[in-house]
Amino acid sequence: MNTQIQKLNKAHLSENRAEVATLNRSSSISIFRKNLPLIVSISSVLSLLVLWFVVTTLKIIPELFLPSPAAVWQKFIEVSQQGFMKATLWQHLAESIGRVFSALIAAIVIGVPLGLWMGLNKWVRAVFDPLVELLRPIPPLAYLPLLVIWFGIGETTKVLLIFFSILAPIIISSAHGVISHQKNRERAALSLGATRLQVLQYVILPTALPHILTGVRIGLGVGWSTLVAAELVAADRGIGFMVQSAAQFLITDTVILGIIVIAIVAVSFELFLRWLQKQLAPWYGQQL
Repeated sequence: MNTQIQKLNKAHLSENRAEVATLNRSSSISIFRKNLPLIVSISSVLSLLVLWFVVTTLKIIPELFLPSPAAVWQKFIEVSQQGFMKATLWQHLAESIGRVFSALIAAIVIGVPLGLWMGLNKWVRAVFDPLVELLRPIPPLAYLPLLVIWFGIGETTKVLLIFFSILAPIIISSAHGVISHQKNRERAALSLGATRLQVLQYVILPTALPHILTGVRIGLGVGWSTLVAAELVAADRGIGFMVQSAAQFLITDTVILGIIVIAIVAVSFELFLRWLQKQLAPWYGQQL
């Protein structure tokens, strides 16, 4: 009898172990599938780094035109500690980020209320929409000479150049966010006794918020890419200024270092704004 009981216990134990192993495998497969896009993204970046390493190791391209990853890393340490053009890498970066965020804050303060107003009032939209559409396709470099004539070569010109590149996407996305809200929800709120202010606060703004944040993401990307052009105007600090100065003297490793830093900062901004959008508007993209 005891022998039979022991056999049954062993059989149950084996079955439990098999079930646990199956669950663990299923869980591992689920985690792998969930993280597969991230794995593919990391692999693509690593593949580019490997290709860069192989090309420079085999001397396919002269080092003057394409320095090795080790040389760029060494330059990163040197510029971070000793500096380049009378400023360290972090001082250049802080100067550039300060200019971009000054322009971004000004664009949000002006662009979001104007976009909301355009979305709420068809006459305001009729007045400002053509002006915004005229501003949007103009490359920032096109009005750089005019800004220099009006405001000189000081800090104001640089910030304004970035500001104009950010402003249009924020206005357009804010107006679109208001226009895209569902009219039946607005009517339902009004029929339940809500005031116009409450409809704006609880119906229209929650719908517009994800679009506004998307506009900020687009505008910040455009503004960051405009930074190099802005820092061409008599700047003595900034990541764009550092790249341009290094290019004039054929210091290629510093040029590549600056490009990599610009890219990393831009990706960091984008990831932060995506996270912020999920925190402030978790309902966006969900079926309601």
